Amino acid sequence: MGAAASDLQPGFADNVLSAQSTFRIVMEAMARPGSLRQVEGNVGRPSSLMPGAAAIALTLFDHDTPIWLDAPLAGTSEVGAWLKFHTGAPIVADAALACFAVAADPDALPDLTSFALGSAEYPDRSTTLVLQVPSLSRGPTFKLRGPGIDGTTSFRATVAPTDLFERLSINERLFPRGVDVVLVDGSSIVAIPRTTRLVSAGE
Repeated sequence: MGAAASDLQPGFADNVLSAQSTFRIVMEAMARPGSLRQVEGNVGRPSSLMPGAAAIALTLFDHDTPIWLDAPLAGTSEVGAWLKFHTGAPIVADAALACFAVAADPDALPDLTSFALGSAEYPDRSTTLVLQVPSLSRGPTFKLRGPGIDGTTSFRATVAPTDLFERLSINERLFPRGVDVVLVDGSSIVAIPRTTRLVSAGE
């Protein structure tokens, strides 16, 4: 049985202001790939969802956005019940039907071709991946280029899956189709839109 509404974590303390702020920050992150941003950290949420992922869910998910959850998140009724109560978003088992995918264990992420990649007519009808990663402040340095970046930009992170950028090379082949990614570490986020390319990665 699912959790009773009274047992669910409360979400944002101020739904309107927090959602507006989070939306603006996520859009800024998408417009400036590789830049580190902070979203609402004070979010009542299931323990398996990082604050950043929970804030994104409360802001962007609704009854018209099917959600795919990886095994650690789908394996607990608490996450699905919390998402359904606060957002109305349907949970789907088929990744190809998802508008958003949330992964607590991105190392076990299925092949990216499993997700919706959009179409030539509607390239935006693709899955946005929200990946909870070990760190967005420590680890190798990734140098990126693309729209929204003046020349190149760099950020340090311990990403998961470790071959994330290799997997994201499908975006170059599929463009304008492809997947967008938001990396989450606590309340920190970094966006990697489908237009962003990896220049180099190192220590």
